[in-house]
Amino acid sequence: MMKVRFWGVRGSVPTPHPRNMKFGGNTSCVEVQTAGGEVVMFDAGSGIRLLGAQLAKKQHGGPLVVHLFLTHFHWDHIQGLPFFAPLYSPATTLMIYSSSYSAPLRQALSGTMATPYYPVPFESLRSRIHLVELDSGVVKVGSLQVRPFQVDHPQGACGYRAEGSGGVLLYAPDREHGSEKLDRLVREQALGADVLIHDSQYTPEEYETRRGWGHCTWVEAVRVAQDAKVKKLILFHHDPAHSDHVIAGLVEKARLQCPSTWAAKEGWTVEI
Repeated sequence: MMKVRFWGVRGSVPTPHPRNMKFGGNTSCVEVQTAGGEVVMFDAGSGIRLLGAQLAKKQHGGPLVVHLFLTHFHWDHIQGLPFFAPLYSPATTLMIYSSSYSAPLRQALSGTMATPYYPVPFESLRSRIHLVELDSGVVKVGSLQVRPFQVDHPQGACGYRAEGSGGVLLYAPDREHGSEKLDRLVREQALGADVLIHDSQYTPEEYETRRGWGHCTWVEAVRVAQDAKVKKLILFHHDPAHSDHVIAGLVEKARLQCPSTWAAKEGWTVEI
């Protein structure tokens, strides 16, 4: 059995405001706990800080191996990485993966921690870091098989299909619909998934003034879930302007077409 835990669910920028506390205000970070106990994470938004604190507490200075899969390098998907506590422990082995659909991995991460943006250079970190740039092939982490696939997003990005002994997770946090080829690809990758975590940043009305920004509507998320016969749809990458009340309303609308729809919530765990 896989367990999926949400540490950051917001898009674009953290929103620490009381009206957002039900679903959460940290940016994208999702943890997958595998049957074999491997530590797997998708994206390193501000939510990864709390995950890092928990891992460091459990680690107690002992060895720790972490697998981090990045979809792309926009701030809301990497801004928490410098504050990920295991990064500074020599007992940590950190495997960081990205796809060929985005920017060069080492260059991108080094740039985020370069002077004058951060006082500790990426090259000076004490953990043992291995950078892996992926093609379209499969990466095996214990019993989990992870495959990247291209999505339509400014400056390039990917989603991930993760298959374990218990089922299939599809993670597509940032994508825009409208490309026939890539729209078909995400449906192929999502086919039969137990859980689909999907970009749902905009309402259809909002999308009309945000075309080309790299995100889609909750309506598109529902369509993907229906076309791919997904068992559970989780709306993700909540817009900074969407309060708990707005997000809850979107879920109600989505459930009229796809009854097994939920909104991602920080601290929530889903079993597959």
